[in-house]
Amino acid sequence: MEIQSIKNRFNIIGNSPSLNYALQVAAQVSNTDLTVLIAGESGVGKEIFSQIIHSLSARKHNPFIAVNCGAIPEGTIDSELFGHEKGSFTGAVDSRKGYFETVNGGTIFLDEIAELPLGTQARLLRVLETGEFIRVGSSKVLKTDVRVIAASNKDLLQQVQHGKFREDLYYRLSTVPIRVPALHDRKEDIQLLFRKFAVDFAEKYKTVPVQLDEEAKNLLINYPWPGNVRELKNIAEQVSVLSQNKQIGAKELSKFLMPFSDNRLPVLAHAHGSGESFANEREILYKLFFDMKKDVTELKKMFLEVLQNPNLVQNQNLINELKDLRSHELMQPVTVQHTGQPNQPIPMNIGMNGDIQDHEEVEESLNIMDKEKELIIKALKKHRGKRKDAALDLGISERTLYRKLKEYSIEE
Repeated sequence: MEIQSIKNRFNIIGNSPSLNYALQVAAQVSNTDLTVLIAGESGVGKEIFSQIIHSLSARKHNPFIAVNCGAIPEGTIDSELFGHEKGSFTGAVDSRKGYFETVNGGTIFLDEIAELPLGTQARLLRVLETGEFIRVGSSKVLKTDVRVIAASNKDLLQQVQHGKFREDLYYRLSTVPIRVPALHDRKEDIQLLFRKFAVDFAEKYKTVPVQLDEEAKNLLINYPWPGNVRELKNIAEQVSVLSQNKQIGAKELSKFLMPFSDNRLPVLAHAHGSGESFANEREILYKLFFDMKKDVTELKKMFLEVLQNPNLVQNQNLINELKDLRSHELMQPVTVQHTGQPNQPIPMNIGMNGDIQDHEEVEESLNIMDKEKELIIKALKKHRGKRKDAALDLGISERTLYRKLKEYSIEE
């Protein structure tokens, strides 16, 4: 059967080479009983290809059923596919035939097959290899003659590598693979599809078909279409119903499209106003470390200036506090990592004149447990071993403090 006649019969719009090739493979494989695996993103129209294969096959006068594997609960999927016996599980008040029994001689389309549980996958593999299955709660082997067409919007080979899909079932299903192209890979078909949908909705709602100007057409073509043909059809319906004007420009069309960026790669960070971007998280951390070093350096210089010129501060208590800070944590060396050599620390020591001087490297522990232990010891010393007061100061319960004392082997 010619490709154009298939398009006319199944109302398929488009002339892209990738679409034509997929239709050609579907037509060629239809007269066989080979298992077909249809791959493609969500919304590209995979179910239509299953209908094409069944309608052009010798089974066309026999039943065809489409089963969404992701929509059936895991506990009932075996019963739906293979049937069950009375009393086999809670609620099984009668025996029931499954799809493989009722569609005998026809075709079953298993959509979203990646959602099948591993146990069900094993049972499906047996049907594909021997044509045999067993109802849930039964020991009697039944035979069936059913052609299976499967589809998935996930990479099944990747699912196999992650242990979520059986490898033997994957190769059994993909006897003939058909890849339905995504809409962003058939840009030449986007305007044709939109025009067809616009005309259809105009007839449905008794209005004049909307038309796009050149800017709107360019916007339509360059939009990434994550929902593919399904999303394009929804947009065409929204525009047909909600637009006041029938001549649509880019500004009005953009109201119906989700915001998107031309660069579809993720960006970890961006410095506002500087145009500076970072290639990875390590560079971001290095940038933060050096910003912190700069801030600490400026802060120390300010404190040193106040200490050397007490007249700048009238409050004597503040001067005393600054002196205490100088003699303790604030005047300790600060170590940061250099972006060029991540494993080589740069020692930094601030002298009385505010200059950075070299000193023997001192690395400060950044382990959270070490810091927590240090704070607990300080709190106990501050409150002379009174756990209740120390816990209150630390912002934790006395019971939690007691547990931490045991955990860190802290002697009171």
